[in-house]
Amino acid sequence: MKTFKDLDLIPFDKYLNGVGARMMFENGYGVSVVCHSSSYGGKSGLYELAVLDADGELTYDTPVTGDVIGYLTPEEVTKTMALVQKL
Repeated sequence: MKTFKDLDLIPFDKYLNGVGARMMFENGYGVSVVCHSSSYGGKSGLYELAVLDADGELTYDTPVTGDVIGYLTPEEVTKTMALVQKL
């Protein structure tokens, strides 16, 4: 099971001062995880997660969530990643 520690968070967009990573899972779903000045919780150092479909596009049609999920700690990111991996 992949966890927050497996994400390769890389700096992006010098204007938003943030980091982000995408990871696809064997079941065809994936996650996009970001933390930047405009993400939900980013100003507090928390993360925003979106579920990705098999094409790597954001999907809002899963039992995990119908939107992005913000204000997540690394532990909460791991818990949400586990749910996505079980789809």
